[in-house]
Amino acid sequence: MPNLHLTIGGRAYTVSADQDEQPHIEMLGRMIDERARRAGLASGQSEVRMLLVAALMLADELHEEHRKEPPPPPVAAPQDTAEAVQARAATLARINALAERVEKLAGHLEEPRANA
Repeated sequence: MPNLHLTIGGRAYTVSADQDEQPHIEMLGRMIDERARRAGLASGQSEVRMLLVAALMLADELHEEHRKEPPPPPVAAPQDTAEAVQARAATLARINALAERVEKLAGHLEEPRANA
């Protein structure tokens, strides 16, 4: 894996990267360098502190972008097929018929018995 040289906050860093990843890693290095310079961290700060603050700035920007994203649209319910509609109608008809039978039975149980 070839080495790639990055300059961040006036300091040189060498990292290994695949050939096809190098342009992307160089771009990321420029982003970190830009944040470090914008925060005035390029001089007078320890290397760790400079990288930490630059990373925090990038994380804050990422967090803000995630907050701006609208929530995903609700998933639409699948459309009912004719068979599904018919099956529900048949089930409802059976439930209604059973309810009528139960009501008739309840009515017969509530009637005073003639032989009692």
